[in-house]
Amino acid sequence: MTASENEPGRPAVQTEGSTDALPLAPTMGMSLDAAKMPRRSTLVDRRVLRITAVSIVLGVLAALIAKLLTALIGVVTNLAFYGRWSTAFSSPADAVPHLGWWVVLVPVAGGLIVGVMARWGSRAIRGHGIPEAMEQVLLNESKIPPRITFLKPISSAIAIGTGGPFGAEGPIIATGGALGSFIGQVLKVTGSERKVLLAAGAAAGMAAVFSAPIAAVVLAVELLLFELRPRSLIPVALACVAATGMRYLLQGTTPVFQMPVLAAPGAMALFLYVLIGALIGVVSVWTTRLVYGIEDWFEKLPIHWMWWPALGGVVVGVVGYFAPLTLGVGYTNIENILNGRLTLAALAFLCVMKFLSWSIALGSGTSGGTLAPLFTIGGALGASIGIGIAALAPQIGMDPRIAALVGMAAIFAGASRALLTAVVFAFETTGQPVGLLPLLGGCTAAYLISALMMRNTIMTEKIVRRGVRVPSEYVADYLDQVGVDEACSRNVVTLKASQTLAEVRRWLAEELPQAQHQGYPVVDERGHVQGVLTRRSLLDPQWHYTLTLSELVTRPPIAVSESHSLREAADHMVAESVGRLVVVSKDDPHKLVGIITRGDILAAHARRLREARHSARYLRFRDGLKPRPAP
Repeated sequence: MTASENEPGRPAVQTEGSTDALPLAPTMGMSLDAAKMPRRSTLVDRRVLRITAVSIVLGVLAALIAKLLTALIGVVTNLAFYGRWSTAFSSPADAVPHLGWWVVLVPVAGGLIVGVMARWGSRAIRGHGIPEAMEQVLLNESKIPPRITFLKPISSAIAIGTGGPFGAEGPIIATGGALGSFIGQVLKVTGSERKVLLAAGAAAGMAAVFSAPIAAVVLAVELLLFELRPRSLIPVALACVAATGMRYLLQGTTPVFQMPVLAAPGAMALFLYVLIGALIGVVSVWTTRLVYGIEDWFEKLPIHWMWWPALGGVVVGVVGYFAPLTLGVGYTNIENILNGRLTLAALAFLCVMKFLSWSIALGSGTSGGTLAPLFTIGGALGASIGIGIAALAPQIGMDPRIAALVGMAAIFAGASRALLTAVVFAFETTGQPVGLLPLLGGCTAAYLISALMMRNTIMTEKIVRRGVRVPSEYVADYLDQVGVDEACSRNVVTLKASQTLAEVRRWLAEELPQAQHQGYPVVDERGHVQGVLTRRSLLDPQWHYTLTLSELVTRPPIAVSESHSLREAADHMVAESVGRLVVVSKDDPHKLVGIITRGDILAAHARRLREARHSARYLRFRDGLKPRPAP
């Protein structure tokens, strides 16, 4: 009996991972080719080029879908409120004086149609679409039913066109995501690649609606991808570029919400913008809670959910009779708010009535978006506060238009906790560079308040209630930062290929229990690993004692190179359903270096936890707090 790197005649005891409960198969079956492959010198591969090409086409299609949905909303609006055939984007508010109380019936009819479509088409068309897309990403390998690709835009066009107080962006985002998922299912790509296509379609839809490609990319990262990697970022970014380019071609390059050039704020005004953001952060928390409270109230109604959108339509119609500006998407309202065209009374009235109409309609389960209503509510509230401060203390230099911009972005940052999306979106849609600093301060304050007061967001509460775990923080994978060579056990018990089974069994009988292992690498006279034999295989009575170990090894071992990361090793273990891997040299893929076990990987992870716990204790000690007892 011999050993590797140990005294002759006795195998060395493996010092780590020897209690691993999962044994290897009697002869491990995988070529060493995986270990021989050099570490990839690039961050992406050719498959990323393929997904990127598909994403660019998807971006163009998403822009066309956005244009088509906008036209479809125009058709429904003109038919429902004006009795004419036109694709022009008309406001329902102008029809209210002519229709009178008949205006109440229009949203009710739209709610009935959406309810019927949801019951006999797909219940997934209900809501604003982003939570449903998140759920498919997290639970269903990004597989959205293909019928959603056409059911969602049609139902949304009906809901919005009949006066629903929603924006077109949510349905377009959901439709783009469904289209990306459908293409991913047709092309038979991996689940990870399908997720990228879903995110690319959704982000391209948002970019096409608002001409905000950077904000769309950030939205995809914060709410759909749950990662920031080149292989996902590149396709999504180029899809947004393609979608925005198509928008430029079809609708021009001007910002969606045009504003005049504004003056840069002073220090005191900047401080107040941050306070406005914090205040609106509180509003965003209660907005989220009230929306889901209303949804819970509808759940208690003793009627089928198919009728709920019609009940919500009654409220939409009644509110619309008294406040016509609450009907429809209201993009014009947002532009008027940002340009200071509404009085304080008009702003306050619009803010309250829009919230009442939108929250009840959304809680009823109809189809529509949340971004435009939130922008209207937050913008009106911010502008109202700005007008008040400017009237009370004009020397501060408070600009109600910047306050409106901060309010618009802050309520979205607080409700969705998509901080960077809110900041970049407000900048891209208005083209106001002087607003960047107030936006960053105000949105961060809203984000802080929201994180302190609320566990889930308006985007995640619905799916969390269904038992879905949604990532709230994105951090670098610690296992990807640690190499196999740092964690593997190098003092390895080895057996010689020339030894007979009789010798090995004799040795096993003499070994102490603590020196016994589940698997033993078998090496030849050059020290090259030939395979791995388990203890069970060595003691199996069906094998004759005269056999040599080389005759028992029929397949090469499952191996990993010392240059690979622990993440790659862990993935390899899961893929092969084993609890340990042979570690070979990066220079010679046949030379044994050590063994890496599940226990070694967990030990490396435990070191990180101990370091984090030590740092936390140090900070508490430094701040004069009593350290917590060790677990």
